Amino acid sequence: MAVCRTFAKKAQKVIGVFLAWKLQFAVPFDYRIFSQSDVLVTGGLGFIGSSLARRLVALGAKVTLVDSLIPEYGGNLFNIYDIRDRVEVNRADIRDADAMASLVKRRNFLFNLAGQTSHLDSMTDPLTDLNINAAAQLHILVACRLHNRGVKIVFASTRQIYGRPHYLPVDEKHPPNPIDVNGINKLVGEWYHLLYNNVYKIRACALRLTNTYGPGMRVKDARQTFLGVWIRHLIEGEPIQLFGNGKSAA
Repeated sequence: MAVCRTFAKKAQKVIGVFLAWKLQFAVPFDYRIFSQSDVLVTGGLGFIGSSLARRLVALGAKVTLVDSLIPEYGGNLFNIYDIRDRVEVNRADIRDADAMASLVKRRNFLFNLAGQTSHLDSMTDPLTDLNINAAAQLHILVACRLHNRGVKIVFASTRQIYGRPHYLPVDEKHPPNPIDVNGINKLVGEWYHLLYNNVYKIRACALRLTNTYGPGMRVKDARQTFLGVWIRHLIEGEPIQLFGNGKSAA
């Protein structure tokens, strides 16, 4: 437990420095733009998607959640138990191009969060990762180009595209250097979004997320983040595995 406390203190310091650095570049944002907006969230029954849906509903948006409910990917109807009567749920897979073509029509915003997030799974089943994180993303963008060029898109990318960081905190200028199939495919998906932004003027941006945590996060395994399984082990009184001496948060 001493090692855990050391790690926690180090992590808290690093997070504090990162947030202070990030706030220097914070841009004021008017959340009222979501009021009465038609918003589509792919991966909407997962941890991040359901948390986002809760916030969007509170802001007065009309929210449609799309999720395949494939067990390995984290979607769960329980995640929206408190807002289930205030959102629409469509069970669909983003690999279904026809379904996505229908779903993107008339939307004001698309939060494109659906993806295969396991780095280990991407190495053992690379084609599935390719189909979800790259090919399906292109299908969605083609659908937007054909049926709804006015939609504004936020794509959930990952810090994994950087690989082992050359410096901390990692910023947008850090060169991409993915070390697994998942990182490569997420980078491809991100570039598809930016390409369609630049060429077809479909407004899109990418958020390079990493180790997100909070209520509703997956804790039964490390498929989405190591923090979840750590929290579960600590709650159950089991040891957690650290690499090195536990004093580095890198």
